[in-house]
Amino acid sequence: MTNLSDSNPRIYVACLAAYNNGYLHGAWIDADQDADEIRSEIAAMLARSPIEHAEEYAIHDYEGFECVTISEYAGIDTVARLGAFVAEHGALGTGLLEQFSGDIDQAEAALQDCYHGQFTSLADYMEELTTESVTIPEALRYYVDWQAMARDAEMSGDLFTIETAHDEIHVFSNR
Repeated sequence: MTNLSDSNPRIYVACLAAYNNGYLHGAWIDADQDADEIRSEIAAMLARSPIEHAEEYAIHDYEGFECVTISEYAGIDTVARLGAFVAEHGALGTGLLEQFSGDIDQAEAALQDCYHGQFTSLADYMEELTTESVTIPEALRYYVDWQAMARDAEMSGDLFTIETAHDEIHVFSNR
């Protein structure tokens, strides 16, 4: 597996007939396009195979998916969905897919229903959340331990975060 954070998600699809006969024949295909377009590119690669009437293929490599695993025989609909999600959401998308062990449905649902925004830290989120809902007297403001509140919220399982850069976290609630 190649792991290039600056690349768009793509897959290397190999012709199995050629591979089984000692030839390396395949193509890199952008994974962030419609599944039918990916299938068309696979069909074109198979048509160019040095082995006549080649029909079978496998995904032998991929890049731009970060820590998301693409299996050798992953369905093209799934690959296209994962590719589009990663292309649209970048590091946040791959972080969510990692959080949910590659389950695209859970990742999409979390982004849609549980996302609270981007902050420099979970403590900053807790401070913003608290000060929006409760008036803290000025005399007590400096006694509030936002770090402890953040740690407690994370340890209780109420919240989780995805870090996408230094001082850049995305906060989500656990359902």
